[in-house]
Amino acid sequence: MVGADATVLDVGCGDGARTLANLPEGSVGLDVSRRGLELARETVPGARLLQGEMTQLPLATDSVDAVTAYHAVFHVPRADHPAVYREFARVLRPGGTLLMTLPGGRFETVREGWMGGRMLFSAPGREATLSQLREAGFADVRTRTVTDPLGSDAEFAFADFEGE
Repeated sequence: MVGADATVLDVGCGDGARTLANLPEGSVGLDVSRRGLELARETVPGARLLQGEMTQLPLATDSVDAVTAYHAVFHVPRADHPAVYREFARVLRPGGTLLMTLPGGRFETVREGWMGGRMLFSAPGREATLSQLREAGFADVRTRTVTDPLGSDAEFAFADFEGE
């Protein structure tokens, strides 16, 4: 996947405990939540943390070797998912890799009281997501279902970005 000197962008990093804490030094955590980033500063003190939207990543083109998105993209309205995947492709260097969880179905709902606020859950479905990844320029899209650290099954997509 990626080497110890790789720069990885963890999109929707939250408190940093699940993914960012296990990535190479110099990786970048991005979240829309200021509170999540405050917690990530405590969890992963040396990480570079950015507040921003997935549809407009605050990073330069070709600036990271890999992007991770662990249960993250479905917090963006599904109509915006193609723009999110284009942004992932934009910031990835040629030869870069994307690792993200796939949605299990098609849904659009808001949960009240989620971590003290409102949380959107939105996805176009598994096949639509895979198609959107390919349309954004990702090649060799592979999937694998694993039991995640929380004890539930999660399907992941692995995709390569060759560049333009």
